[in-house]
Amino acid sequence: MDKKELLKHFGKNVKIERIKKDLTQEQLAEIMGKSQNYVACIECGKQNMSLAKVLELAKYLKTDINNLLNFNNF
Repeated sequence: MDKKELLKHFGKNVKIERIKKDLTQEQLAEIMGKSQNYVACIECGKQNMSLAKVLELAKYLKTDINNLLNFNNF
């Protein structure tokens, strides 16, 4: 798996968790204090995040960080 694939899979995990919480990209962005475009970039694999930011994102989504970093089904 290369960096591009990793970011796409991570983005897909973020989207899955966001949808489970019944949030739109706009709603998640508002919770995070970011733009909707930022969330879209994460979900489509264009935004590389530090582990600290991933941990914050997990807290915003009220999910375990392992759900965002799980790449077993890819």
